[in-house]
Amino acid sequence: MGVLENKARARTFYKYLSKVYDEINPLVWNEEMRDEAIEMLDLDADDRVLDVGCGTGFATEGLLEHVDTIYGLDQSPHQLSRAFEKFGKLGRVRYHMGDAERLPFKDDSFDAVWSSGSIEYWPNPVDALEEARRITKPGGKVLIVGPDYPNSSIFQKVADAIMLFYDEEEADRMFREAGFEEFEHHIQQSMPGSPRAITTIAEVPE
Repeated sequence: MGVLENKARARTFYKYLSKVYDEINPLVWNEEMRDEAIEMLDLDADDRVLDVGCGTGFATEGLLEHVDTIYGLDQSPHQLSRAFEKFGKLGRVRYHMGDAERLPFKDDSFDAVWSSGSIEYWPNPVDALEEARRITKPGGKVLIVGPDYPNSSIFQKVADAIMLFYDEEEADRMFREAGFEEFEHHIQQSMPGSPRAITTIAEVPE
């Protein structure tokens, strides 16, 4: 398990990262990549959507171009505080502080669940994927964006020591263990040589 696959360490990490997150994030996950992934969900304006690990609201902002209201959840009060500054506390975003592995919502609560830049910090990603499936309506979609495993053996060692990086084979295993039957992976990259994102879209069984 990587150093940041620990909830207390991750909260401390984001306490400081939240101050510069919006400036650093586009280097590896930019608007074009985000918007391309959002299109995969084929959202309707009245869809009920949850952004797990919403952070400062980068994905939330893009999702709001497609739906009327977003539910945002994060375990970091510092990240949520930055999101409050962007969207306000009583606007189109409904905020929740919580844990991806124990989502505070009833079964079949959402038409779609989105999570980008969060799975790499989950100590038990299969548990969190099961939770995402539980709260998504049958026939709904779950979209997860995480860091693709590096090709270089040196970077692989560094990646393994920090947080979760995974390839398509490992993504297959995690999603199957979480109860998904239909899913597909897409590799996204901001520019040649930059870190790759692995974006998985899965359909909740009817």
